[in-house]
Amino acid sequence: MKENQYIQSLFSLEGHTGIVTGASRGMGMGIAKVLTDAGARVYNLDLLPRTEEEAITGFMEDVPVDLTRGSAVSEALQKILSKEGHLDFLINNAGITYKCRAEEFPAERYDKIQELNLKAVFDLSRICYPYLKESPYIGRIVNISSMGAYMGFTGVVPYCISKSGILGLTRGLAEEWKHDNIRVNSIAPGWVLTKMNEEMFAKNPDRKEAALNKSMIHRFGKPQEVGHMALFLLSQASNYLTGQDFAVDGGALSHGF
Repeated sequence: MKENQYIQSLFSLEGHTGIVTGASRGMGMGIAKVLTDAGARVYNLDLLPRTEEEAITGFMEDVPVDLTRGSAVSEALQKILSKEGHLDFLINNAGITYKCRAEEFPAERYDKIQELNLKAVFDLSRICYPYLKESPYIGRIVNISSMGAYMGFTGVVPYCISKSGILGLTRGLAEEWKHDNIRVNSIAPGWVLTKMNEEMFAKNPDRKEAALNKSMIHRFGKPQEVGHMALFLLSQASNYLTGQDFAVDGGALSHGF
């Protein structure tokens, strides 16, 4: 096999089928686009429908589901398996936040953040486990963590709690399932320029400048750049990696002063 063919085969996802949660827009959509370009068949588990402007060229099918309802998630997975016959990867991307100081944070908002950002990730991983274990390739789970798992951010403490939990979940599952044909890793994105962030920055230019100054590269990330790391972690090139978190943040976590 020629060298370029070998490299292409390393990163090809032809024949692979998997799930990306929250892929109707933003970072999840960017991840899904990269994976379908690599040949994967992607199922988008999300309550929100895709918009026409967010069309995708490869195979991607929406499966509307409330990720916090385990029975509904199990039914959705069975629909996928009835079509595909196997499951090879799971990317836990869906998440929410709410901005409010800790001493005033509404209890119901806190519970919803933990339910979707952490509990639903654990539950979906467990539901997918027996099928990922039987993948004809190596079963892969990629969780989306955050800079908030490492750094303090005012107004979003419950979000930081949930993302810190993702790191523990990633390492724990990697250890527990190490002999089960499954690799578990996570990605910690920095400031990624999605439409939601663009709207936020338009309302708060000072926050935009502060975010830019935190990056060594001094620019925002693109959704597909998180997708590139996801592709690496799903590919044969990462066969020796598990239980790790990878910052895709323009150097923010290492930025000194």
